Amino acid sequence: MPLAMPKVFIPARNTDADIGAWAQEAERAGVDGIFVGDHVTFYGSGSDALIKLAPIAAATQRIELQTCVYLLALRHPTPAALQCAQLDQLSRGRLILGVGIGGEDPNEWWACGVDPKTRARRTDESMQVLRSLWTKEETTFAGKHFKLDQVRMQPKPARPGGVPLWVGGRSDAALRRAGRYGDAWTGIWVSTRRFTEAGERIAESAAEAGRGDVRFARGMQFWMGIDDDRDAARAKVAGSMEAFYKVPFASFEKYTPYGTPAEIAAFIAPYIEAGCRWVNLVIAEGADAVLERALAVRDAIADVCRA
Repeated sequence: MPLAMPKVFIPARNTDADIGAWAQEAERAGVDGIFVGDHVTFYGSGSDALIKLAPIAAATQRIELQTCVYLLALRHPTPAALQCAQLDQLSRGRLILGVGIGGEDPNEWWACGVDPKTRARRTDESMQVLRSLWTKEETTFAGKHFKLDQVRMQPKPARPGGVPLWVGGRSDAALRRAGRYGDAWTGIWVSTRRFTEAGERIAESAAEAGRGDVRFARGMQFWMGIDDDRDAARAKVAGSMEAFYKVPFASFEKYTPYGTPAEIAAFIAPYIEAGCRWVNLVIAEGADAVLERALAVRDAIADVCRA
């Protein structure tokens, strides 16, 4: 039986030059969505996900816009809720707020006045605040880190239920967060066994929180190196990941596809069979080559799904 073709999200090009024209090209090519990362000062570099998506939202009509992941706990949830609502209005209901607590650089959190030990609890509280501000006329909330008293917010997001909250991560805490407060989950660096187990744990957490009627879709984010020469493909992705995360590639290699588009599609196929409904392709290439490489992988995935 053919596999269900997942949605394919590609990373926004890492330069702001002509970003609107590039996004329109991606939309014309049939890409399902564009995703962006988010940091304030990650080992000295930053890129605000919502600002990055704004010109893409203005320039496109159909393509979905995903943060993966937005470091929500670095911000106060009230202004973040307003920014997301306005961006969802601008895009006419195409924003997906993927949230996470990436903490590889503790100094990033301290630089924003946040103790990194509190980031999980802050994220949990913030997700509750966002959903309330988006869907209720008035919000009162009393948490450990955030307190709101009869707060009203307009505009609301374009969709009555608010912006979808997709939790990113691979820890048990991330799975609990998805079940209690989220709408979906995006995994990274997990085996197919863990991917399947994640669905079960999310459902259990949702049931415990009284959300047993919610059906949680799951997706995956993959770093990848693409080249006809497998060694060259490995070198591309290994160099990019080590430069970004400051850890040896060996820590991630078993979860990271590299090689030809067909080889990468074959690596991803078991996740699709296990219920993966979207894939975020993190491609170790220069900005001008990302779209072409992504389309090649997308077509290879489609071939695998049809087989």
